[in-house]
Amino acid sequence: MDKNPATIRIGTNSVNIFETEVLDIIERASAVKSFRLKVENGFEFQPGQFFLLSIMIDGQERSKHFSFSNSPTETGYIEFTKRITDSDFSKVLDNLKVGDWARVKGPFGSFTLKAEDERIAFLSGGIGITPIRSMCKFVTDKALPIDIVLLYGNNTEKDIIFRDDFDNMQKANKNLRIVYTLTTSCEDEDTLCRKGFIDEKMIREEVPDYKERTFLICGPPNMVTKLTDLLRSKLDIAEDKIRLENFTGY
Repeated sequence: MDKNPATIRIGTNSVNIFETEVLDIIERASAVKSFRLKVENGFEFQPGQFFLLSIMIDGQERSKHFSFSNSPTETGYIEFTKRITDSDFSKVLDNLKVGDWARVKGPFGSFTLKAEDERIAFLSGGIGITPIRSMCKFVTDKALPIDIVLLYGNNTEKDIIFRDDFDNMQKANKNLRIVYTLTTSCEDEDTLCRKGFIDEKMIREEVPDYKERTFLICGPPNMVTKLTDLLRSKLDIAEDKIRLENFTGY
């Protein structure tokens, strides 16, 4: 097994290809798991990027793209987080064990932090939170002076992925504020949450300085499209202040 990254260059980006193995598997929520893969010898990525994962299915190598859900500050491994569905790829992932083989190619993607980012509003839903978790963790660990508001939508509190991580980040980072938006009511009175879907009214109330922020949106394609249209037509957010990432496979 070749664990040392072979580096190729695509445009201005360095892309690594290497074989690895599963280090750990973590249950994050109902039918949601994080998979950690061993990394050696200088694999680098930016928070918010993604990579191509290859695993063996019925004796053949099959590949899918996944966002990094860990931050570059969390070293020795890379992590992706997946909602387990009925797809063949998902079923094999669900049965992976520590020590199993995988191949990684990456990193890819421009859904990342920019040098000019000072005030950010993240809008996300469900498993679309993974690259946002990567960016929030990076900003917190590096103590970067970026003011962040995150509106994160789920059905119930039990569906919130990385709940403990985000709660700990808020305690460590006074510039990070998270609002959990639920289709049901909050059970925990101490939780900062709202009932309902992310809409114009919620954004105006929870992000009153929205005109001063860059919006990063990640979630199901339908959600991303609706929120992008809302920002453009209802809140008059400039095109260069909106960055998107669509998550398919729901």
